[in-house]
Formats: sequence, structure tokens, C-alpha cells
Amino acid sequence: MTHLTVLGFDYGKARIGVAVANTLTGVATPQSTVTARDGVPDWAAITRCIQEWRPKRLVVGMPRKLDGSDSAMQEPIERFIRQLEGRYALRVDVVSEQLSSREAEQRLKSARQAGRKRKVRKEEIDQVAAAIILESWMQEYTNGQQL
Repeated sequence: MTHLTVLGFDYGKARIGVAVANTLTGVATPQSTVTARDGVPDWAAITRCIQEWRPKRLVVGMPRKLDGSDSAMQEPIERFIRQLEGRYALRVDVVSEQLSSREAEQRLKSARQAGRKRKVRKEEIDQVAAAIILESWMQEYTNGQQL
């Protein structure tokens, strides 16, 4: 198995959560939140993330409805993926993700109950959701699936 640094994105029309993972350690870490205006990402901020982490691959979460059908976010996320590929010439993998933001919020609330002092912010939820997306991708990657 090849060692990769991977950046993950939880795309939203107002905010994009960013996380980084390393396939050697298998750990995904929330990193930052990139703002977006009317669905247009702050490309300078994404470029800074790419330059800082020098990933070999990018991963984007694609939500589906609970019945498995496409969500309203499919088209904007597909546009984001094409733009990532075009701007950075990196492979972009798509991970089916359902309820990653809800899981992220639950993790952060659990941390708060365990002694965390401040209120959970939306930006943090987006970052942790991106880490959850990367965790899902790494499970598939380490299981030897063709990614």
C-alpha cells in the first residue's frame, strides 16, 4: 500500500470543511473551514491548503438521500470536483456520505460533555465532517478496494 497524504472536503454553499489524512497513520485530522460565497469557494484558501499539505489525492463527500437517491447538492458538488481536478491536476475521489455533519455534531457534543468549555460552532462541524469523510475513504482504501 502506498503512503499518501490526502485532503478531504465537506462541501457546502457557505462553508467547506477541510481535513487532512495520512494513509500510513490512518488518522484524519480536522484542519480548517473555507468560506464560499453563493457556492463559489475561496480558491485562494484552498490553494493555501494544497500548498501546505501537498496531498497526492483529494476526497470529496457526496451526500445521498436516505433512500439512496441523489441529493440537491449533487450538481454543485460535481462542479466543485471538476474545478478541483482542473485547478490542481490531482485525482479526486468521491465518497458517498450520509449524515456526516450530524455525526460530526454528535462527536463535538460528546467532547463538550467530557469537559470541553466552548459551544460547538458550525465551522467545527464542517471540519469534523471532512475528517469523517476521509475516515470513510481510508476504510475503503485500506480494504484494498480500487480507489
